[in-house]
Amino acid sequence: MNQYERMIKGLVYNPNDEEILKMQFPYQDKLWEFNKLKPSDIKKKQEYMKEVFAECGDNCYIELPFHANWGGSHVHFGNNIYANSNLTLVDDGHIYIGDKVMFGPNVTVATANHPIDPRLRSKGYQYNRDVYIEENVWIGAGAIIVPGVRIGKNSVIGAGSVVTKDIPENVVAVGNPCRVLREISDRDKKYFYKNDLIDISVE
Repeated sequence: MNQYERMIKGLVYNPNDEEILKMQFPYQDKLWEFNKLKPSDIKKKQEYMKEVFAECGDNCYIELPFHANWGGSHVHFGNNIYANSNLTLVDDGHIYIGDKVMFGPNVTVATANHPIDPRLRSKGYQYNRDVYIEENVWIGAGAIIVPGVRIGKNSVIGAGSVVTKDIPENVVAVGNPCRVLREISDRDKKYFYKNDLIDISVE
């Protein structure tokens, strides 16, 4: 079994293997070009995501710069996704992102991890665990999502949180480590901030 086969099986492997780097560098070169696009180059951004990402739905938008170990080639985007600037997707493993997910600035989603054994870490070995972010999730600015985590649909992750365990559906979760603060309730349908009333109609 070669190092790439070990990688895709979720085993400990060497990410600096020559054959892996030969596969990875072209994606990184394409990402370098992508990050030079102007804000108004919306069509070219769409073309990049459709070409490079493992999957990309419609009406997805990324504020640049965008960072990804494999250029996004292991990223699965649904529809209507918005990512603010400095989104980092450590996509050595796969990252699945459902419809209508929003990312604040400076969010990191990591799939790569390193063994605790210092002998392995000293040689640069790692392993990957996929991440799942279900539909209609909002990830606040500066949040970090670690390998192997699943975030349930409609949930909100507070700014600066470090998500180390699965988060259920329909909750607000905050902190380091990230914990459920409360469920999303009917009150949230009435007030958008503290006691400020929502004054628009939402279908």
